[in-house]
Amino acid sequence: MSDENRTNGSDVTEIEDDPRKVRLAKREALLAAGKFPYGMRFDYDQHVDALQRDYADLENGASTDDRVKTAGRIIAIRNQGKIMFMVLRERMGDIQLFCRVNALGDEAFAEMKDLDMGDWIGVEGTMMRTKRGELSIAVDGFTLLSKSIRPLPEKFHGLSDKETRYRQRYVDLVVNPDVKQVFVNRSKIIAACRAYMNSLDFLEVETPILQEIMGGANAKPFITHFNALDQECYLRIATELHLKRCLVGGLDRVYEIGRIFRNEGMDHTHNPEFTTIEAYQAFGDIDSMKELAEGFIKAGLHVVSDSEVIEYQGQTIDLSGTWKSIPLAEVVSAHVGEHVDMDTPVAHLRALLDANKLEWQEDWGAGKLLFTLYDELCEQEIVNPTFVCDYPVEVSPLAKRKPSDPRLTDRFELVIAGHEYANAFTELNDPVDQESRFAAQMEAKRHGDEEAMEYDTDYIRALEYGMPPAGGIGIGIDRMVMLLTDQPSIRDVLLFPHMRPERNTNNPNAKGVAAAKAAADVAETSAEVAAAAELGAKDGAAADAAPDAQWVSTLPAPAEGDKLDAGITREAALELLKAHNKDEFHIVHGETLEGLMRYYAAKYDPQNVDFWGIVGMLHDLDWEEFPTEEEHTVKAAEMLAEAGANPLVARCIQTHNSDLRADLPEPEAHMEKVLYACDELSGLIQACIAVRPSHSVQDFTVKSLKKKFKTKSFAAGCDRDVIAHGADLLGMELPDLFASVIEAMKAIDPDKDSFRPAE
Repeated sequence: MSDENRTNGSDVTEIEDDPRKVRLAKREALLAAGKFPYGMRFDYDQHVDALQRDYADLENGASTDDRVKTAGRIIAIRNQGKIMFMVLRERMGDIQLFCRVNALGDEAFAEMKDLDMGDWIGVEGTMMRTKRGELSIAVDGFTLLSKSIRPLPEKFHGLSDKETRYRQRYVDLVVNPDVKQVFVNRSKIIAACRAYMNSLDFLEVETPILQEIMGGANAKPFITHFNALDQECYLRIATELHLKRCLVGGLDRVYEIGRIFRNEGMDHTHNPEFTTIEAYQAFGDIDSMKELAEGFIKAGLHVVSDSEVIEYQGQTIDLSGTWKSIPLAEVVSAHVGEHVDMDTPVAHLRALLDANKLEWQEDWGAGKLLFTLYDELCEQEIVNPTFVCDYPVEVSPLAKRKPSDPRLTDRFELVIAGHEYANAFTELNDPVDQESRFAAQMEAKRHGDEEAMEYDTDYIRALEYGMPPAGGIGIGIDRMVMLLTDQPSIRDVLLFPHMRPERNTNNPNAKGVAAAKAAADVAETSAEVAAAAELGAKDGAAADAAPDAQWVSTLPAPAEGDKLDAGITREAALELLKAHNKDEFHIVHGETLEGLMRYYAAKYDPQNVDFWGIVGMLHDLDWEEFPTEEEHTVKAAEMLAEAGANPLVARCIQTHNSDLRADLPEPEAHMEKVLYACDELSGLIQACIAVRPSHSVQDFTVKSLKKKFKTKSFAAGCDRDVIAHGADLLGMELPDLFASVIEAMKAIDPDKDSFRPAE
């Protein structure tokens, strides 16, 4: 019997196949023996890194009389009879434990052999180095500090495990030392940046998270209710307006590092709650803020890197020297190959947007048109740190106008590796000008702009008392940590990124229980399903079995490598789709999903291209006739049974409605996850294409899709949460899923007939 199954003599015959039950039995055995498996305080004297440093010169095979005490989690066990080796992991690293029955005594050694990987222990002993050169603690005493009931996974890695890693970060940190190091470095970076700000005589202050008025940025807020005052409040979208009130009060250099909340989409650079620093310096300007931004980021860099030239996601980024500045109009001019600026006729700027397949609106002036050209075409091309300056007033409601050209503002965005890292202004301190810009924002809100700022009467009053000229800046801490630690996603630098709730884990009436009940009947059900599939359900057995239409839900997901037969031809499937759908849109959508599924099947499951395609074509078979969450895909199962289709087709189709009906199967097979991810997203892409000048997917870009994805009022019926969950299911970041599905839609463009099978 393995050590995992030993429980101090307890009979574990019935539970030896369940490691969790084995460990629970060990816990009970300890309690029965009067030994509490969750210890109290343990005073250790050194961390592992200090031990490795202090005994670096200890020779192989040498022992010492130097006593040490340390504590940590067991992450490896190797039992060799009367000798046992363990690896103990604590915050600063790993160290080997050398355990001998002669040193511990028979009873303690037996107890130590009953420990499991994941247990927390405190140990004491002497320092030694084995003959093979491994620095070790020769253990002569130990204390169990916390019994681990749930076994650690062997590894948490790869795209398929990302959602689990983010959701169970506590496990990720244990089994992936590189992940833990990212968060150690994050702490060091923030500490160094805070020290840098303090060295410049800035005061760190705190401003309200709950705010009465949404201001300081263009963003959609989270709304909450303050019961005591019966008052609607916002979680702050910026700290700007309160920090500038501090300038009015005479605190001439202030900053805040804190959480910001924006009720918007998630992708590899956005999370609904994130960390920024905002800083304001009286008597400064944007040149002051350039110096501040450069020093701030380099302060963080220097605690994690010896070089100012770094690698970020395969790109070499040179952070050394003084970073260059360039006006926005010059960046655009370089890209379009001709000089453009605020004096360029609006008609010509519109023509440039048209030439680049970009959308514009009739009420946009030269400034908004220029900014759109920059935002859509130019930002992503900038690699080394660049201060892009002189933004138009239309897109800069809080920045001071340039004295040389009032149509522009003294503003910059710091761009590195195609992304914005900082935004800074020479701050607007004219209350009359600010009041007019607030009024313009309110007009934009009246016309449907959910992200426009509200009118802040108190802030105008503060400005009327007089705010000194100032420079102000906001820097995204999370993105900066991504850059300095070479992490591809914001979720890789947030300990606990926002995730969709785990479904049905606490609801006894939800699908988890339904699935357990189904599993209990699996033998009987499997025989029934197999018979129905063989007969093509033509004898009506399937229809009789489906008053609840749930019997197909008990089918297991298609196994990788299985050859699948849909039991129905493509021609029959298309005829079935048309028989139940008269709206041309539903037929086109079905054919689009067929093409996408065939495209991905060709990449991942080429022997089942036809099966994938039929699942895609018929995924909304019943939607036109039964457009409710209770009946959708359930009625489709009945229709498919009557048509003689393999019940597995219905099972795969039902998975994409599992969010809305808890007793339906969740996506498990790769095919089911692809269907879930493509369905809603392809609809959004089709809506985007419909409003483009070209009406074609061939010139459609990820950046355009990201903008429409963020604009919730556009194609509001396309559920952004479902799209985000589809990315999670496939272990992909949203931009990567966007790029993949756009590429697939270009490949299946009806003009190409790429994935339409021959008739």
